[in-house]
Amino acid sequence: MSEQRCRLPGWRNKLMSAAQAAELIDDGMIVGMSGFTRAGEAKAVPLALAERAHSTPLSITLMTGASLGNDIDAKLTEAGVLARRMPFQVDTTLRRAINRGEVMFIDQHLSETVELLRNKQLGNLDIAVIEACAITEEGGIVPTASVGNSASFAILAERVIIELNLNSPMALEGLHDIYIPQMRPKRTPIPITAPNSRIGLPYIPIDPAKIAAIVLTDGYDSPSNCKPADPDTQRIADHLIEFFVSEVAQGRLSNSLLPLQAGIGTMANAVMEGLLSAPFEGLTMYSEVLQDSTFALLDSGKMSFASGSSITLTEECGARVWANLDAYRDRLVLRPQELSNHPGVVRRLGVIAVNTALEIDIYGNVNSTHVCGTRMMNGIGGSGDFARNGQLSIFITKALAKDGDISSLVPFASHVDHCEHDVDIIVTEHGLADLRGLAPRERAPLLIDNCADPLYRDALRDYFERACARGGQTPHCLEQALAWHQALERDGSMRVFSSAGRKPDSIDKN
Repeated sequence: MSEQRCRLPGWRNKLMSAAQAAELIDDGMIVGMSGFTRAGEAKAVPLALAERAHSTPLSITLMTGASLGNDIDAKLTEAGVLARRMPFQVDTTLRRAINRGEVMFIDQHLSETVELLRNKQLGNLDIAVIEACAITEEGGIVPTASVGNSASFAILAERVIIELNLNSPMALEGLHDIYIPQMRPKRTPIPITAPNSRIGLPYIPIDPAKIAAIVLTDGYDSPSNCKPADPDTQRIADHLIEFFVSEVAQGRLSNSLLPLQAGIGTMANAVMEGLLSAPFEGLTMYSEVLQDSTFALLDSGKMSFASGSSITLTEECGARVWANLDAYRDRLVLRPQELSNHPGVVRRLGVIAVNTALEIDIYGNVNSTHVCGTRMMNGIGGSGDFARNGQLSIFITKALAKDGDISSLVPFASHVDHCEHDVDIIVTEHGLADLRGLAPRERAPLLIDNCADPLYRDALRDYFERACARGGQTPHCLEQALAWHQALERDGSMRVFSSAGRKPDSIDKN
């Protein structure tokens, strides 16, 4: 099996255990590791590094594509390995360390990390640790279920450690499209003109002399923890489908819409699955992560092609897809994330971007990352790449969180990742607000009436009316703008502003 996977002559001379390979990583190094949304991460070397750090302390700057699976971020954090981490994470243990100030987290647009690295703005990459399903005769690395930043990490690093995963599907070989933009000022346009464009190589080309170690592994990606659609997410999907139908009727979209992008997680996945019952055909996807909904749409015949940077599936869906990957090969491609998220390509294709918000204010500013403006949740990910550049920038959220203690629609967002200029459509289970072509004073009533939960609508209307009385292009009562967040921090709830808990002068008092 290993000889079939690794065709590089003399490769056994580089064969090491994970512990031996981890010894190549020294204190203070900048390390790039494969992995994008719990898919395709190096699985053995980082755990060996964590084990080593328990007896021989060291810390590194760790760059990945996005989040890692198999609790790797948690174990590296617990071992004190992470001094700096970028550009995205979803791990509870790491999140707590970030919010305690113990790990310096650099939250970046996912299209930008390797661009900054390539132009020497993030230091020199010492080592790349990349998971592969095969190694070609020339030393080319065939990635597994994600590409992420792996290609540029392997090309830019001084040395490369390859984890050759003998349990990854052989059918992955040929699925990837590896293309690296030229260095400025001689860069030419990226020639992607449709989701099914193939413009590069099916492997990462590197000098075999850079391969410092090959480690044989047999681990599996962590399954997605997406949950099935619930009544609220189904209503969000219904509102969005109704909107798309209207756009088609008005001639702004065709019946195949435009290439779709969906953020990660339960809500975005459930909304995409809602398209199974919609009257659209010939759908395509140009996204980051291909989730269960992508394969449901491919299986139904509703979708003809999907381009992404990783495949992240639930256990049930993964068992079916990975065993039958050959059946999808002519309808899938995996690219580096600087291509899947490239602003120029997103704008050229006219992508319809659907991403999830933590909170939204009455003027359409979106917070995707920080709880009460200070505590990091996961990171901005690729949402900004798509929101600013897509033909339609759509944000979805449930109107309430924590059993009604939190309103997702607030007077003023406590942190702004996507400003009002980058947001076209807001959808909650209560309705849809089309903000296109509206001034701030026109957006607020629409958002409140269509998207806010009835529990908090009166208070939001009251705030807006008071703010308008003071004037301004974007009216606010600055001393009251974050009162809802202050109540949440103080009482653990915003219910003082709810229909049941709000007194007529409660806003003034807070």
